[in-house]
Amino acid sequence: MNMIPRPARSTDAGTLGAMLSEVVAANAWKPQLHSKAQDIAHMGELVDRGWVTVCEVDRDISGFLACDGAVVQSLYEQGSAQNAGIGAGLLSHAKATHQAIELWTFQANTGAQRFYVKHGFKEVERTDGAGNAEGLPDIRFVWSADDKERAHG
Repeated sequence: MNMIPRPARSTDAGTLGAMLSEVVAANAWKPQLHSKAQDIAHMGELVDRGWVTVCEVDRDISGFLACDGAVVQSLYEQGSAQNAGIGAGLLSHAKATHQAIELWTFQANTGAQRFYVKHGFKEVERTDGAGNAEGLPDIRFVWSADDKERAHG
């Protein structure tokens, strides 16, 4: 399997929006706040800002990472591509260009929490969800290259 990260193009917005909609639909705990068309438009905006890196496998988009600088806004994989290293590859790509990265995930998303901890992120804050659109309790995680160096130093 040949995984290739690349900057997203405007023509990717439909695929990325569909992936976002699919993930929301697959998680009963996550409220559906937007239509599929709104998800596509949202991804188009993120692509236009230059925030999105996609991972292609055999010329198909299998996942994406949207970052506003060192803040991860979204990390999603196609359902069929989960546990294939797509998310790890996208995170490694982001780690190569930042000394520190932060992100939020929902407390209900225990799989994401395990994934981020496995990849060196540390939990630094929990909230009741009042600050996010979904109103769901969440957790802020931070990764730092300095922590990695101390662990190996």
